[in-house]
Amino acid sequence: MTTRALLFLVLAGTIAACASTPSPKPATAARLEPAQCGSISRLHSYNGILLASQPSAADFDFARKDGVKAVLNFRLDSELKDFEEAKVVEGLGMKYISIPWHGEEQLTDAVFDKGRQALSTAPRPLLVHCASANRVGAIWFAWRAIDGGVPVEQALDEAKTIGMKTPGFETRGRAYIAKHTK
Repeated sequence: MTTRALLFLVLAGTIAACASTPSPKPATAARLEPAQCGSISRLHSYNGILLASQPSAADFDFARKDGVKAVLNFRLDSELKDFEEAKVVEGLGMKYISIPWHGEEQLTDAVFDKGRQALSTAPRPLLVHCASANRVGAIWFAWRAIDGGVPVEQALDEAKTIGMKTPGFETRGRAYIAKHTK
């Protein structure tokens, strides 16, 4: 096989692989929008922030290629069994931030504080995830209502769109928001 033919086959294979796995939409929307990145099942984008369910190791590579600079993970280490996420993310040259929590009893003011701080200061584009986007929605609820300056009900609607389903997360979020707003 000639070098030219081999180069054509490699190029065609690369184009086919990229076409079959969508890259993320640019994460610069000024409103919450559905997005795509690899095989992530639940993904929304807002102003440089991708809000997601659990990405695969390959999805992190797609995100990096689309410019993502940091990953914020709300999952416990014990939940991550398929690969060592921190090593994958850092190995791809992105910043890795972990604020692990699971369940209503672990959604404390300190977790809200850390999550809000990370959402406000982490490099963007930023990919934020947990297993199903339930936890992501909970932190988003507080951040949007307090730091984003949107009405509580709008922040709640966004949180539910992202994936928040646990009623106790809404209850705790409302209490936290009430303590931190005037």
